Amino acid sequence: MTRFNRFNNLTGWIVFAIAFLTYALTVERTASFWDCGEFIACAFKLQVPHPPGAPFFLLIGRIFSMLAFGDLTQVAYWVNMVSVLSSAFTILFLFWTITLLGLKLIGKSEENLSIADSILLIGAGLVGALAYTWSDSFWFSAVEAEVYGMSSFFTAIVIWAVFKWERIQDPAAENRWLIFIAYLVGLSIGVHLLNLVTIPGLALVYYYKKFNKITFLGGLLAFIGGGVVLVIINSGIIPGLPSMAGKFEIFFVNTLGLPYASGTIFFIILFLGALIYGIRYSHQKQNATLNTALVSLAFVLIGYSCYLMVLVRANYNPPINENNPDGILSFVSYLKREQYGSRPLLYGPTFVSRPVKQNRGEPMYRKQNGKYVVYDYRPEYEYEANANMLLPRMYSTQSNHPQLYRQMTSLPEGQKPSMGDNLGFMFSYQIGHMYWRYFMWNFVGRESDEEGAGNLLPFDGSKDFPSIVANNKAHDNYYMLPFILGLIGIVIQYFRRRRDLLVLGLLFFLTGVALVVYLNSPPTEPRERDYIYVGSFYIFCIWIGFGVIAIADGLAGILKNATARAGLATALGLVVPAMMGFKGWDNHDRSNRYHSVDFARNLLNTCAPNAILFTGGDNDTFPLWYVQEVEGFRTDVRVCNLSLLGTDWYIDQMKRKTYESEPLPISLEHDNYIFGKNDIVPFYEIPGVKNGINLKEYLGLVKTENRAIQVPLTSGDMTSILPSSVLFLPVDVESVQKMNLLKPDIAPFLRDSISWTIGKNDLYKSDLIMLDIIATNNWKRPIYFSSTLAGSNYLNLKEYMQVEGYAYRLLPVYVPNASDGYVNSDVMYNNLMTKMAWRELDNPNTYYDNTFLGSPVFTARIAFLRLVGQLIAEQKMDKAKLALNKVLTVMPDKSIPYDQISANYIRPLFQLGEEKKALDIADTMAKRSDENLNFAKEHGVTNQRDNNIDLYILQTVVSACRESGKEEAAAKYDALFQKHIAGFNVMQQ
Repeated sequence: MTRFNRFNNLTGWIVFAIAFLTYALTVERTASFWDCGEFIACAFKLQVPHPPGAPFFLLIGRIFSMLAFGDLTQVAYWVNMVSVLSSAFTILFLFWTITLLGLKLIGKSEENLSIADSILLIGAGLVGALAYTWSDSFWFSAVEAEVYGMSSFFTAIVIWAVFKWERIQDPAAENRWLIFIAYLVGLSIGVHLLNLVTIPGLALVYYYKKFNKITFLGGLLAFIGGGVVLVIINSGIIPGLPSMAGKFEIFFVNTLGLPYASGTIFFIILFLGALIYGIRYSHQKQNATLNTALVSLAFVLIGYSCYLMVLVRANYNPPINENNPDGILSFVSYLKREQYGSRPLLYGPTFVSRPVKQNRGEPMYRKQNGKYVVYDYRPEYEYEANANMLLPRMYSTQSNHPQLYRQMTSLPEGQKPSMGDNLGFMFSYQIGHMYWRYFMWNFVGRESDEEGAGNLLPFDGSKDFPSIVANNKAHDNYYMLPFILGLIGIVIQYFRRRRDLLVLGLLFFLTGVALVVYLNSPPTEPRERDYIYVGSFYIFCIWIGFGVIAIADGLAGILKNATARAGLATALGLVVPAMMGFKGWDNHDRSNRYHSVDFARNLLNTCAPNAILFTGGDNDTFPLWYVQEVEGFRTDVRVCNLSLLGTDWYIDQMKRKTYESEPLPISLEHDNYIFGKNDIVPFYEIPGVKNGINLKEYLGLVKTENRAIQVPLTSGDMTSILPSSVLFLPVDVESVQKMNLLKPDIAPFLRDSISWTIGKNDLYKSDLIMLDIIATNNWKRPIYFSSTLAGSNYLNLKEYMQVEGYAYRLLPVYVPNASDGYVNSDVMYNNLMTKMAWRELDNPNTYYDNTFLGSPVFTARIAFLRLVGQLIAEQKMDKAKLALNKVLTVMPDKSIPYDQISANYIRPLFQLGEEKKALDIADTMAKRSDENLNFAKEHGVTNQRDNNIDLYILQTVVSACRESGKEEAAAKYDALFQKHIAGFNVMQQ
């Protein structure tokens, strides 16, 4: 081992220790929002998360969870540590990759390196690796239980291993390394597919080494060959082998009459037998290339075999069992992510294209009487003539997407998008906003952590940003130094090692812009997606490392001593990652953040025992799954995710007992809600039932597929309809009275039926099942709707709901003038004041990003606002004052900045005699809104939503002061409001 090699190994482990310490100190101590709660719960009990799953990640997470030694509150921390350790190893292999490639850049062997060369190489590795350590997007994923930290590790070790293989001369050792790389690729499939994207670029390394005569055509063919390998793994192995096994399964069961799984077993034996024979044959014929290829395939499959966990665990029906892939056919659907639909890539429709014909696609099977029976076909749509387009970027018809496409491209209503509009959207939004903006966040600067936040350029440091932006912990200006250092690194590699530059350039492109094109983002996403593109940021950090070598070259004319020059270049280069780490620490430190779990507990604690709780998307549900599955908290409450309630497998799971929760009361049978049946129940008013239909009777008609409520589809099949916009549900008054559900002051409103207008919109399957649960339940179990749901999810039933905290409880009484639910002040006060937790929300040093400041904080502040309003209306002033002071204490402005909900606290503070607090809040919020609006006007910020919020705050402050008789304050703030209202569009109502 050379001196450089020892020094290189030691420094690599020092960099690993720095990264590990960084992430260990800033890691979240519990389950983060988004997918983390689901992954932790699934790792802890080896359950089945959303497609396509991450079984290898879960298996490693399960091992780490055992380090909690029975303390269930520590399980999340230890599963988070999987990402910490994986990310630290990513930095280790990045360091070694930079020094490997740096050797080629310097043009010397390890034995011939001088001390100056060694210092320079180590310095390059240090700067590049630490820049990635403290880069914004990678750091974000390194401190939570997501797959991206481990995925980056596999990407890093594969890239390092390929360049390590390139240096090996012994053919036998070469082949062993190729097999090792194949095994890593196979394992990575069980984490995330990012690793596969690098294969075409890395194929060039193989070509450059194995062929003496290098040509453009040869390089192109090598790249295409790498693409073929990618397609073989991504399409031929991952879903392809199970799909072939599925065809064998159907033939063996349906044609040969053999039992279930016989075809799958036969296919596995046949395929493995053929593979073993091929390996043995190639060995006997001394065909090293074929033998290495087949053994590599075998090791890819060994890594991929971790997916057996999904099949095994799904057959045990765990509480979290998404898509229920318990057989080979459903397993294929799980791997293909069919639940999420598809996006056009090279050719397809646009958002204005209209389908003119629905054809039968692939058959869908289910088990029945020992056979696989076709129950439906996947729909395939034909579109009107000239409706399709090459490289369709503007394709989504969901929600408000068509409107957003038109806004972003200035496309007039009724006009079809041209190829120019299509490409304009791709370059401006998909590449510009959804990739380049993220790249700039990491290497140039980030304005804030607000959704859609822009970049900070060096001259932006002189801008007079409003305090809410300037004081944002994610307001980080890197003065373009990382970006410039990376560009310098690209330049020096261009002049010294163009082949390596081509390889890295392709890797940068494939993990960046090519991924953008492949993913084909819609015009809006539920959250920022920068973590997807960390592979390209990884490659750029290699160039940042090379920038140190370029600096040393630049110093040659000034500093003659090579050792001093290398040391100075390293010192100058280290300024860049040090600045990134210093600036980024406060907005990546999650060490005191607990509110994702507290929010879940608070929502569950809103519910009465044995409740049914309807929730919405990921952040409504995954934290609840975590606290129930891992910490065993409130397992009597059945969490029912409306995003999944439209799927047959999830409805089946809701009909099973889970922990302390009995099956949900659902009367419809599996055939009524199987995939393709009643996915949408169209509204089609029948005159005879115009005045209303009995909900229970209607569900009975749906269950029996009664022709009285069915109409034919264009395909010839019949579908149930919603025949009336008015529904009514009989109420057993005597039984309800015995349950003591109602507060005495609303008990007189109890009637023998409830009636409401559900509207003339079509019902989705989830709506139908909700109505079934409500009707079949007969008020025996408490039914709650999370207050975070979209308005349409309440089925127009809010007038029959009671607010008890973070959720609305459905009750069989209509309270006049309670259009947004009746506030039960007794229950709600007890829930908010005694049953809920807000750990560290009052700590200004704890970092809360936009996710926390959104729904969780909004929900709490609105809940307290409604409670205080009701208490004041009931003349319970002491309780009202305690409740209002409680929310201002646990969520103060210093840690959780006041928002538009907080502006509504000013009026009740005046009513409760808290004049100083009211005026302090009014002054703080008015000044802040004034700053925001002045900045928006001066710099042409056109975010209508933010401007409207600030105008609303000023208007609310003015109204509260004026109604409370504080004319002087009202006049002062009204002057600000009038100044700004004239400069902006009238507020949207």
